[in-house]
Amino acid sequence: MTARPNYQLAGLPRAGFLPRTAAAIYDALLAVAIYALAGIIGIAMIAVLNQLGWIELADNTELALALQQTPVIHGIYQLWLLCCVVAFYSYFWSRSGQTLGMKAWRLRLQHPNGQNLSPITAIARCFWSLLGLGNLLLLISAQHLALQDRLCNSEVVRLPK
Repeated sequence: MTARPNYQLAGLPRAGFLPRTAAAIYDALLAVAIYALAGIIGIAMIAVLNQLGWIELADNTELALALQQTPVIHGIYQLWLLCCVVAFYSYFWSRSGQTLGMKAWRLRLQHPNGQNLSPITAIARCFWSLLGLGNLLLLISAQHLALQDRLCNSEVVRLPK
């Protein structure tokens, strides 16, 4: 099933720097919680795999220290954490166009025709945002488009009350 344009949402005013930053701060708190939960799950998985003998960590050391001393497993663990946070944002952006912070500030992420982003586009948008630095372009953009908006053909709009 292909997504269809939603012309009722097309043409809404684009959000500026301050509301987007406020929503990002709100969402960052949620992302930290996701990161912490993913960290706990990741450490538990590593401990179980180590106990089963499927991976080998340094003996007689604390699990976190042994993890850091094993570069490949540490890299996989860091990738796991990144994927969990990206999955959080891309799920909500592609599903409804809004994270919880965006709902609180009445913002919506969409294509200019009102269509939701695809999961692949939402993932790409996560990486193009450069940890929020892409939003600095909003300060000089007359069109209120951040770097990630321009590169992914998307926009953040303000929803009516």
